[in-house]
Amino acid sequence: MTDKIPVTVLTGYLGAGKTTLLNRILTEQHGKKYAVIVNEFGEIGIDNELVVGADEEVFEMNNGCICCTVRGDLIRILDGLMKRKGKFDAIIVETTGLADPAPVAQTFFMDQDVSDAARLDAVVTVADAKWLSDRLKDAPEAKNQIAFADVIILNKIDLVSPQELDEVEGRIRAINPYAKVHRTQNCAIPITDVLDRKAFDLDRIIEIEPSFLEEGHHHHHDEEMQSVSVHLDGEVDPEKFMPWISNLTQVEGPNILRCKGIVAFPDEPKRFVFQGVHMILDGDVQGEWKPGEKHTSKVVFIGRDLNEKAIREGFLACAA
Repeated sequence: MTDKIPVTVLTGYLGAGKTTLLNRILTEQHGKKYAVIVNEFGEIGIDNELVVGADEEVFEMNNGCICCTVRGDLIRILDGLMKRKGKFDAIIVETTGLADPAPVAQTFFMDQDVSDAARLDAVVTVADAKWLSDRLKDAPEAKNQIAFADVIILNKIDLVSPQELDEVEGRIRAINPYAKVHRTQNCAIPITDVLDRKAFDLDRIIEIEPSFLEEGHHHHHDEEMQSVSVHLDGEVDPEKFMPWISNLTQVEGPNILRCKGIVAFPDEPKRFVFQGVHMILDGDVQGEWKPGEKHTSKVVFIGRDLNEKAIREGFLACAA
């Protein structure tokens, strides 16, 4: 994992402040070089001109609303970048405000060359404190962007009252209880809170979500977005678990925006950590169980129309 180039996917609805955040990242003194890929909707990319002309190079993906176009474009640009490995420390992909981040995130699991060279570090969503509640009512993309996020920057907090701010954060938590939320004005946030988060790394998952491995049934309900988490005291049988998770994501994939989990297998000294986007799954063993530590297993799904009872029973039936 360590020598793979970290990639941050930056998303958020139109006007939330993505470009402000990107400019901040590119102009601050951090001594790092970033390659930036801008996914612009429409024939002519204007975002490109808004992004400060630092040393970083900006690549454009155009007409990025069709999943396969985005993926093809992204793979082509990434392949080109990998040939110049060493010229930059990390990659930032800024998606169009109308985009579902899924196809971009999926690229890092689906294409072998890409997944060999780069790792998805985190999905960062910028949300507009003033307008998010309205967008959640009329724009499904806005909801997807919140559901997908590992880190959420709740921006423009100066435009709302403290009570409104608490309400909008409540809406965010109802959709995605697992993301780390930062409240900002003009996206003023330490860069380390956004980049190199290792949100798909076990230790970091637990740092971001201390309750990830804890007992308890967290079930938050937005009108149409759900999060379902199932906790099992003990180990799961890989012979049952692997077919179950694979089948579940194939059948329910379109409804599952994100899933992740940490599970214990018998006779395996390390935890098995997996994450997925729709139907695409990626997993690996990492982080040894400590001597005497209780082996527990937990899975989390965020999506729409999820059959909670079936997910719960299915996972518990995988017990070793």
